[in-house]
Formats: sequence, C-alpha cells, structure tokens
Amino acid sequence: MTSIEDLRSKVETVLTRSRARSAALTECVDETDLTAQHSPLMSPLVWDLAHIGNQEELWLVRDVGGREPVRQDIDELYDAFKHSRSSRRALPLLSPDEARKYVSTVREKVWDVLGNSPLDGRRLERDGFAFGMVAQHEQQHDETMLATHQLRTGPAVLHAPQPPRSRVSATGEAIIEGGEFTMGTTLDPWALDNERPAHATYVPTFAIDVAPVTNGQYAEFIAHDGYDRPELWSERGWAHRTSEGLRAPQFWEVDADGSWWRRAFGVTEPVKPNQPVVHVCFFEAEAYANWAGKRLPTEAEWEKAARFDPSTGSVRKYPWGDAEPTELHANLGQRHLEPADVGAYPAGASPHGVHQLIGDVWEWTSSEFGPYPGFAPFPYAEYSEVFLRGDYRVLRGGSFGTDEVACRGTFRNWDHPIRRQIFAGFRCARDV
Repeated sequence: MTSIEDLRSKVETVLTRSRARSAALTECVDETDLTAQHSPLMSPLVWDLAHIGNQEELWLVRDVGGREPVRQDIDELYDAFKHSRSSRRALPLLSPDEARKYVSTVREKVWDVLGNSPLDGRRLERDGFAFGMVAQHEQQHDETMLATHQLRTGPAVLHAPQPPRSRVSATGEAIIEGGEFTMGTTLDPWALDNERPAHATYVPTFAIDVAPVTNGQYAEFIAHDGYDRPELWSERGWAHRTSEGLRAPQFWEVDADGSWWRRAFGVTEPVKPNQPVVHVCFFEAEAYANWAGKRLPTEAEWEKAARFDPSTGSVRKYPWGDAEPTELHANLGQRHLEPADVGAYPAGASPHGVHQLIGDVWEWTSSEFGPYPGFAPFPYAEYSEVFLRGDYRVLRGGSFGTDEVACRGTFRNWDHPIRRQIFAGFRCARDV
C-alpha cells in the first residue's frame, strides 16, 4: 500500500469507529429519551447526533469536498455558539429518524470526498487533518453523550465488561528531575491548535503521585471531615461547596451503616476502593490535595511526567512510547463503563513509573487554560481561542469514555472548576 492509501485507511477506520459509537449511544434508548433534556448542563442526545453530522457536512462535504449543501437550512440550529445547552430542547430540532437519515446521507458523501481527496495541499487537507479533526469532534461528542447517559434516570441501557483489576502495586510518588522539556507539538499532524506549537518549558524538580487518587483515599478525606473544614478549601471553592451542599463526589450515596455506594449508568454498586475517584470538581480535588499536604500538578508538570524520557532527553506521544494505545496500555474508548483499579495497566506506565496518565479519568491540573507561546487559531477560532483565559482549568489524560483518536500526551481538555458531570478525577503533586 502507498502512504496515501495507508492514510485513507486510517481515516476510514477512525470515522467508522466514531460513527459506530454514536449509533450505539443513540440507538439504545427510545425517542423520548433521545429528545429529553436530561440535565440543563447537557444537550438532548438527538441534538448531539445531528450536530455531529452538521460539523461533518460543513468541513468535509462543503469545504474539503466542495459539494453542494445537504441541509443548509439547519446550520443555525446546530451552531453550538448560538444556543445554550439548556435551550436546545425548545428548538425545532430534527426528529430522531430525520437526524439518523441526515448523518447517514452526509457520511455517504464523505466517503466520496475521501476517495477523491489527495489529502495534501491546503493545511486543512494536508495529512488528512480535516478528517482527523472531524473524527475527534465526533468522539468528543460521544463522550459528552456518555456523560448524558450517566445523568439520565431509568434502568441501565449501556453494558460493558468489568475493567481489569490491579496487576501491580501503584503507590507512592515519582520524583521528576527539574529541567527543560519540549511541551506541546508541532509534528503531530492531527494535533489541534491549542496543543501547538512545541516549545521549551522549564519545570523545577517535583514529586507526583504514581497513580490517581482512589475512591478509598477520597473516602478517608470525607471521614476526616474534609467537606467541613474551610481551611482546606479556597475561598471560592468553599463558597461553592456551601452553596451547592457538596458532601461527596457526584453520584455517591451513603447508607445507614456508613458504607458508600455509587450510581453509574443506571446501576448502583458499592464504591470500589481501588478505582480512581471520578465526578469530582476542581475545588474538591484542590481541597483533597491540601488535606494530603500536597497540591495539584501544573499542566506542564503533568505533561513532563507523561511524556519526558530522561534516558534520551526526548518526549513521547504517550507515556509508554509512540505506539498507539491497546487494551494493555490504557482504559479508553468506552471499552469499560468505569475506571480500572490503579495498577491495572503496567504496560502503560511512563519511564518514571507513573501509572494511568492516559485513560480512566481526566485529571484536573492547577493551570488555567491559556495559549502556548506562538499560538494561532486553526482552522476556526471557536475551537480554542474563544475559551482562552476564561474561567477554565485544564484537564489532562482522557477517561474511560475518551477515544484514542482524541487522547494523547499533548491533548488539552478544559472545563469550569465547578463541573462534576465530566469523568474527572485527579492525582497530587508536591514541591521537592
């Protein structure tokens, strides 16, 4: 096969995988669930589905392919910046059947565009960037739809095998020696604008937890009155904890015996002590770190721990190297519907012996979301630029609901520090 054929095959694989996941997330519920507003924080599932198709049409059918519009009349309905999530239920949206037909028609045209594209020329088309961008966009919305499923009530409709148990011990800290490393990327052809450009970053020596904070560790924080000690919280964090009545991670419940239970995708089970804690906001993570005598890592510290190889002085795409992730490396792609026990993926550890930096739970960092030196928006300002320097904290590493196409050592996620519906946890760091 030629390189262009290899690239087309890769594009076909990631687009097919993302569409199969979108279908699975929308075909497992009835029309009422598809059109319902399960939370004001989330769109109706049917809006996400049609929005996925609309973005694909805009970038691949119309722009890359130069084809006639499929449904130009719905562009404004599915513009994420014109309608808040809480207002989308009231819009004259496509019905579930119409949305399915629309995304299917768009995809048929995309296959024709792919077959005729040189995957070169304009920066948008070079190395298949536009196709990779669309695949990442769909998978990001698939993770958002998965979060909507977590918020819906009713019996379980999603099913997956249990994640692996611990294979090795993953406790303690790793010391990351101070020095410069290359943060971000210029070489990854599908990296998004906020990951660019690569730039030298100095990070002083620090210690970082070998694994994310577990449910068992977090339960100790609760038992030691972590939610009742304002000195552990920032002023803003304490105000939020108080106003929202936070007492535990979202979806946790305590029974009469003092045992903790967690509801996940329609199933309530005892909290599993060795799994990374999930559904905590930045302020909760920050308070725990203070209680533990530590702090949250900066974004640069997280990336150095995840990518830097001290034996070569170079950076990797993933903690384990440049090879694409497999089920032995990380808990990704909705393969499981919960985090795996810490120590479950020894093959995915970094050269410093830090585990599960990729997959399982997004990890809050202490850094605000800002541009890298030399940042330039591409191909549109609404992907990153409009969010820069807003009220957002950076999350890194992906979760069990993140697909590998939208997860790498340089990938940056961000959200408001109060958000808990996302699949977010954290690990701690400290100065050395």
